[in-house]
This record gives sequence, structure tokens and C-alpha cells, in this order.
Amino acid sequence: MNDLFYSVTVQLGGTTTFVNIDTGSSDLWVVSDSCATDVCLSQHAPPYPMSAFNSTSASVFLNYGDSTSGSHAGGPIGTDTVTIAGLTLAGQPFAAVNDTNNSALQAGGAGIFGLGFPTLSFVQAAVVNKQFNTPSKTDDFVLSTGQNGPLISRMALAGMLEQPMFPVSLDRNTVDIGANPGLLTIGQLPPGIDNSSLTWVPVRLYDREDGGLIAPTFATNELYPLRWEIPLDGVFLNGERLSESKELATGGVDVSVTTALIDTGNSLMRGPKDVVNQIFSKVSPSFAANSNSDTTFPCSTPANLSFQIGGKMFPVDPRDFARPHAQPGGDSITCDADSLAITDAPSIGTLFRWSLGDPFFKSNLVVFYYGNLTHPSVDPPRMGFLSTVPDNAAELLAQSIADAQASGGNFESTSDAAPGDASATVPVPTIMVPSGASPSTTTSIGVGSLTNSTASGVPHSNSASVSTYPHLAFAVILMLWVLAL
Repeated sequence: MNDLFYSVTVQLGGTTTFVNIDTGSSDLWVVSDSCATDVCLSQHAPPYPMSAFNSTSASVFLNYGDSTSGSHAGGPIGTDTVTIAGLTLAGQPFAAVNDTNNSALQAGGAGIFGLGFPTLSFVQAAVVNKQFNTPSKTDDFVLSTGQNGPLISRMALAGMLEQPMFPVSLDRNTVDIGANPGLLTIGQLPPGIDNSSLTWVPVRLYDREDGGLIAPTFATNELYPLRWEIPLDGVFLNGERLSESKELATGGVDVSVTTALIDTGNSLMRGPKDVVNQIFSKVSPSFAANSNSDTTFPCSTPANLSFQIGGKMFPVDPRDFARPHAQPGGDSITCDADSLAITDAPSIGTLFRWSLGDPFFKSNLVVFYYGNLTHPSVDPPRMGFLSTVPDNAAELLAQSIADAQASGGNFESTSDAAPGDASATVPVPTIMVPSGASPSTTTSIGVGSLTNSTASGVPHSNSASVSTYPHLAFAVILMLWVLAL
């Protein structure tokens, strides 16, 4: 009964379907009607019809997650017109997946909407390799982003965005249903939010030796980002700073700076084994007594897990940390710390120790700012954070427990399907944009959350970055719908 995936409605050609937003990867894919794997046969969202497929003659195979939670998706790459929240862009490359075991499909989605950097786009890499006969330099990757890159990057290059950014906040649909909808805002900050209210931190740039992009010949001294990864000052539990991880990295990479991937495609918060076990031992009496037991603890004892970012504390609401213990009927007395899990040690291309997924987003508004991805030194990528945890979060948890006990021991839970109209808009005055771009609008659509746990994050590919963003046009607000199965 956990809200774990968040989806938006997209129209891909003549097919309207649902895709899960994922800041840990960069590619758009939907399952096609030629997929016959078990998860494809069990999914209910509309597949993409191969009868409408416009092939690029390239194909892709995507690996998601880590060594304990991995999944895959593969298939041919085509192009089609994409509409999302009333914004339309023609010729968008995407994968029509015919082979996948990704659990997102079991939870109501039809694919993944990657919101990461073009540098991590396997679709763009495959298309460019096919077009340019596997070029030895990255110049062609960089320069082709406007044509072959991820959707939001292409929209920015087409002059459709006021700013190269997208803020995300996610709603809570389990334990204590949130009052505000989850939102994905494209092109500017959400209403009522300004720069001064955010804590801004730089996105990590990758050296080539650590798995980063080889600089193109027209920007030989630049370092590029791979993913939405930021410095993490420290991890705290109930006000106490936890010791730094001693888990060894692989491949000789530099781990002198602890970083975190900020990932909507990760349904959990994941960290190094030694630190995560510290947390389990402090929170769960059963785990402290036997590390092979469940990480159960009294629901009435709030766990206050916080991450220090940019010198400021960003707590996880105790209602987002606690999950009802899986048992028939429930009793609202015993909870699990299974919103937290262990992940792999840093390695080449994946230098982060932590991956902060959906529970973190339900407690914080996060702003993703691309900056200038051709020359990051001119306008570096960065991320902004704003805590949304109320001061009385512990009291609200206590009230939700009391409500559950009065309702037979079951916490409240709901499931919201994304609306079926990808072009739904709220009209605003139109702003002129360059030829070929969509009219400027502000729109709202829904996004859904699904229950099967997965961590996203595709390993690095030798792809490309985007060029300078032209000025302006609009913002889009998409309501994120949560599907709790």
C-alpha cells in the first residue's frame, strides 16, 4: 500500500498513455504492442502500436537500478510527435520497448519519461552513432541534442522554456494523505516560490577518468554533469550526525566528497550498507537484536532522518519514513523502516553514495536547473531545495495512527490515475516562440504513483550535452498522480 511511482500522461503520435517521471535517467520509452514479456502482458496502459512506428534504424538496451534492484528495457528507436500538458514537439526519439521486466508496467505505467542530462541519454547516443557511423569525437553528440536529445532539453533548445529548469514535488498518498498535489513544473519556479527561498547547490561535474564525457573540440576545457548528483554534507538521525561510510569504492574513483543522486525514479532512499545499518539499528529494536530480522519499530515513535545539503537540514517527514508493516488486516501499531535500503558502493560513472528517491521528494520541493550544458562553466547546473515538512509532523503522524486505529487498524491510502488527456491545458496569454515550437501555455495534468519498488539510474554512456539555451517562452505545470496498489 505504498505510493512509489509517479506518472504523467503523454501523447506519442496517436497513442495517449502513461509514463513514470525519472530524474535518474534521460530517455523516453514506452512499451510497444510487440512486447510479450510477462510484465508487458500484465500491464493495462495503452501500448505504442508498431504499425505507426517511424524507425531510425537504431536500437537501445537500457539497464536500470543497482545490483539488487535492477531491471531492463530494450527495443528499436523511432521518432514521433510528443504532446505533454499541451506542449507539442515533433520528431522526438524514443524507444518502442519490446523486451522489459521493469516493474513500472505492473503498477499501471507504460514506460519511463527520463528527465536527466543528455549526457546520460542512451537513445541519443544510439541515434547519433547510427547517423554518424559511430564518431570518435563527442562533437556530433553535443551538436545533435536539439534534434536527438531528451524531450525537455529539446524543448529548451526550441525556445519553449522561460528557464532551463523543472521543479518537482511529490504527494503522499499513504499513511496520511497529503493536502497538496504533486507537481512537475517545466520552465520556471512554481507559483509562490522564488530563488531566495531555495538552498542552491552545484551539480557534480565528472572528470573523464571518473566516467565523464570527453569534451568536444569546441569546448576542450569543460567538465560536464552526468546526472542530478549533489554534495551531501552529512546524514542525521534524531539530531545525531551519523558516521561517514567506510564502504570501499570500486575502480579507484575519488570518494573524498560524499554525494547523493536525487532521483524520482527511485521509490526508496538508498545508501551505503554501513550507514543504513546504523539507522536500522537505532530505529528498529528487532533489527538491533538480530540483523536478519525485519526493520520493524513502533509507528508511534517517529524517526527523524535528515540530510544536510548546502549547510541546511532537509528532514524526511516521519510520515514518509514509516511504512505500515505488511500483515493481514494491519494494526497501525507496527511500522517498517523499508523506505530505506542499501545500494552499491561508488564506481566509475556512478560516484554517489546515496540515492534520495520518492520519500525525500514528498518532504521537499526540488528544483533541477540545467544551466548551459555546452559550456557549464558559463552557467553551471545546480539544484535548489525547499523543505515542506511542517513543524508539527510528529503530531500529524500520531493523529494518523489514531485515525487508523479507529478504522480497524488500516492507514488511509488512495490511488489516483493520471487523466487520459495529454493535451489538457489551462489557457493563459500566448507568448510568441520561434518557428516550429509550440505556443506558450501554462498547463496542468496528472501524474500517478505505483507500488513496485525500483531504483532507476542508467549507467553512463558516451553521449552528449546540450548547447546554449535561447531565451524564453513559457512554463508548464503538471500535476503528479499517485497510484498506490
